[in-house]
Amino acid sequence: MQDMVQDIVKSRYGAGAQEREAALCCPVDYDPQFLKVIPEEVIERDYGCGDPSQYIREGETVLDLGSGTGKICFIASQVVGYEGKVIGVDMTDEMLEVARRNAPVIADRIGYANVEFRKGHIEDLSTNIEIVDQMLSDHPVTSTTELTTMETALANQRAENPLIEDNSIDVIVSNCVLNLVSDTDKTALFREMFRVLKKGGRIAISDIISDEVSPAHLKNDDTLWSGCISGALQEHEFISLLEEVGFYGITLDKREEEPWQVVEGIEYRSVTVLAWKGKEGPCWDENEAVIYKGPFSSVADDDGHTYVRGQPMAVCEKTYGILGSEPYAEHFYAVPAQVAVDGQIPFDCNRDMARSPQETKAGVTPETRLGDDSCCAPDPGCC
Repeated sequence: MQDMVQDIVKSRYGAGAQEREAALCCPVDYDPQFLKVIPEEVIERDYGCGDPSQYIREGETVLDLGSGTGKICFIASQVVGYEGKVIGVDMTDEMLEVARRNAPVIADRIGYANVEFRKGHIEDLSTNIEIVDQMLSDHPVTSTTELTTMETALANQRAENPLIEDNSIDVIVSNCVLNLVSDTDKTALFREMFRVLKKGGRIAISDIISDEVSPAHLKNDDTLWSGCISGALQEHEFISLLEEVGFYGITLDKREEEPWQVVEGIEYRSVTVLAWKGKEGPCWDENEAVIYKGPFSSVADDDGHTYVRGQPMAVCEKTYGILGSEPYAEHFYAVPAQVAVDGQIPFDCNRDMARSPQETKAGVTPETRLGDDSCCAPDPGCC
């Protein structure tokens, strides 16, 4: 099934690299300032359903999964600037040819070269297909002994020179590509995204989701699958897979109200999903707390911990840092410990309880501070 899906997608997108196919994309409005330097053939033959490039920042290392002719990569190259780096991964030779041919053009126009394109399958970001192709060309496999030798060489390549290294990427973007991966490989794809991200890294994925399960006869339709339709995950499946592999802060940032396509009553629409890596690791008690601002009376995080509106809730040092960063910071007030805790004290992750002010102020000598005669507000008549 995997090889069949890859062949179907390669064939259609290989043709799409030669001549534009309107059925492969949704209308997307990109920032026109970044399109000025990009050749028309790249723009015309690039297919997507959203604009994940708007989530990229200066100086970052960006990975584009299913980079096609390179439009998102070339936009990202301008956003991250001279200090940043952009890597595009695609499996289709025709797409890679267009992207690689135009990379020097972009570099000349913006004044620096920070983009490279690598050949690989996005569900296997360890295997460099071009290295494997060269191995097979130099040493064709004609016996079981040679097959064993090749498998050993391939394992060494994955370990010593992976296509994308562990913990090396700040942000992963992808534009209407994840749905093209075989259903049997989608979990591996999500695990690979998690593997290559740095701790604190994130994803910004624009893709097609469905509101119902796509039945087998739609999944077996080559045109619907390669057209970014019947391979789509249901909305909740997409989010559940991200949770399963360890992502947190999963946010459905954009969701088109109108479906892009409707097939047999099943709605297929574009969404953009954000998620972060970095909640793994031990939990230490630093006497810190957070206060949930509202508007709900309480909320629960992915690990089942409850935060009551207005209450300083006890959290571990790791969670304190997470909730003080995106995408949570705007929803919480931080209550730091006023004196650093001496040593590493394990945090009891089974408790959901308010943190006493005497804990966050532990080690501080009580004092009294009274206001002076001035008013606390600009209005002279406030006191």
